[in-house]
Amino acid sequence: MTLAEDNGPERGGDDLFAAEYVLGVLATDERQIAARRIDTEAGFARLVDSWEVHFSPMAAAYPEIEPPASVKPAVDRRLFASSSTATQPSAGLWSSLGFWRGLAAAAVAALAIYVAVPYLNPPVVAPQERLVASLAADGSDVKYLVVYDAARRDVGLSLVSGERAAGKDFELWMIEGKNAPVSMGVIPAGQTTHLAVTPAVQQKLAQGAVLAVSVEPTGGSPTGQPTGPVVAAGDLKGI
Repeated sequence: MTLAEDNGPERGGDDLFAAEYVLGVLATDERQIAARRIDTEAGFARLVDSWEVHFSPMAAAYPEIEPPASVKPAVDRRLFASSSTATQPSAGLWSSLGFWRGLAAAAVAALAIYVAVPYLNPPVVAPQERLVASLAADGSDVKYLVVYDAARRDVGLSLVSGERAAGKDFELWMIEGKNAPVSMGVIPAGQTTHLAVTPAVQQKLAQGAVLAVSVEPTGGSPTGQPTGPVVAAGDLKGI
């Protein structure tokens, strides 16, 4: 459940609602509401535009990869094989009752195999490569939107609102079940920042975890555990 689903626009405000729309973390009915508001409310449409611009540096961290030139010709050959090389059945074959009976029997057999194979060999479900979270807390104006990229072992954070006090830092924590919080590092200052993820933390994030932001002395917690108040938290969900 996203922050907007849990608390409605009253708590998160249109700004966060627009940001979650751009990230694609809203439920279907909420996306429909947002889409209608974009068409009818110029102010909300401007918020969506501003968040698209705001998130663009995060996308810039993932450069486009040009596929090899051989890919398209290979696909074309498989989809549109040359008619000159295809074997055309004779008129007698097409009019043969035995041919159609055999074709029907083969189709039934193929369908049976298609239905049975998933039960005999269940598909391996790959872990989500992109996870997102809205971090917020009651009584706090600190709000972050987080995008976790498993392939790059990278967490991108976008500050929606809130300021760190002088002499203080925000630190990001991963909380897995009832285990002690694990520090993911001090969050660098800035509207859009990134943190690298260690392999050990990556395995736990893939299984589902809660992220939290605490207020710590400059440089981070001196104890390895949160020492200040938690000002924002939320769970990671697949896009």
